[in-house]
Amino acid sequence: MNYKNTNFKTYLKSTSTSVFICILHFAICPLAFAICILASSCKNNSAEEATANEPRESTGKSIVTFSDEQIKAIGLELGTFEKKNLTTTLKINGKLSLPPQYQAQVSILSGGVVKNILVQEGEFVTAGKPLATIVNTEVIQLQQDYLENNANLIYLEKEYERQKELRDDNINAGKTYQQAQRELQIAQAKKVTLSSKLNQLGINVNRLSSKNIATSIVISAPISGSIQHINLSMGKYADANAVLFEIIDNRFLHLDLKVFEKDIHKIQIGQSITFSDANDVSHTHPAKIYAINKAFEPNEQAVIVHAKMNEITETLLPGMYVEARVRIDDFNTNALPTEAIVSNGSEHFIFILIGKNKFKEIKVSTGTSDLGFTEVKAIDKVPADAKVVIKGAYYLLSELTKGSGEE
Repeated sequence: MNYKNTNFKTYLKSTSTSVFICILHFAICPLAFAICILASSCKNNSAEEATANEPRESTGKSIVTFSDEQIKAIGLELGTFEKKNLTTTLKINGKLSLPPQYQAQVSILSGGVVKNILVQEGEFVTAGKPLATIVNTEVIQLQQDYLENNANLIYLEKEYERQKELRDDNINAGKTYQQAQRELQIAQAKKVTLSSKLNQLGINVNRLSSKNIATSIVISAPISGSIQHINLSMGKYADANAVLFEIIDNRFLHLDLKVFEKDIHKIQIGQSITFSDANDVSHTHPAKIYAINKAFEPNEQAVIVHAKMNEITETLLPGMYVEARVRIDDFNTNALPTEAIVSNGSEHFIFILIGKNKFKEIKVSTGTSDLGFTEVKAIDKVPADAKVVIKGAYYLLSELTKGSGEE
């Protein structure tokens, strides 16, 4: 009995130990498992973050190949680098102007009724050409006064000479002589006044006589030029000092260009200019600077520069706004047609031929552009005799960058 109890106790003791070990094992394993899972997750996250922070690798693609059909379709053309004398220019804006002596507003000093209009708008007239005639009764009276004064002047001159001789011989009184002298001077002054009035009205007093008194005033062109406006109609009363005709002479058009303070030092008299109408930049015209204002414009840190045009065309009119380029420097450099240079973002490229229908992209920097050519400096090495794509480069760049937006 004691033996059995001893064995049973031993059995229970060993069994309890095993159970405890099992329970401890199952308690520890989940914790270890969880720790392993967490460690693995942290490791994977760290790897993903490291991958995300690494820069994307460039494809390094810089060569594109086209078939004969593609080359023909895009009209691809090849050329070479050329030495060009490019010009650095300064772009400035302004407008076409006429000096005041080449534009006129025609009026009359004395009003009257319009009898004839002898010109049409747009017609070119020379200085002195009759433009219209005005009927005015006052001009008839002025001519009568002039002729009467002339007749009286002849009598007064003779009377003065007679009184002078008598005075020299002490026959007449000094007062009588002085009276004759005074009346003569008054008549002479009146002749000058009447003559001036008649000349201003267009009447030649040297040809005036009682047989050819004019009944109308002739309005004449003060300058040569084109009739811009006619503010008259037949039979209408034309007021004194009203503007009846406007005449402009576009042969003396010039450029008034606005140059700001920072660019004034670049401008000199004698510099060549090319300019175009702001609405038609494809047609350029030559000009040359002949004067520079010596003071800033009101409320602006800019001066007006005047340039004379080398040629006048019918399409250039006063008040027209223009874009001008002033030639600053000339220098000889490697250049390509501007069309040969393509851009991708802020970078510029050209394409050179490296094999049968095979083209390589070359990164370049650009400089001055003039007359359709642009200064080019290759960043990558380029053979001196390389064949460059001068037409169709855009299509090569499009093919090269195709699909890049999906990455």
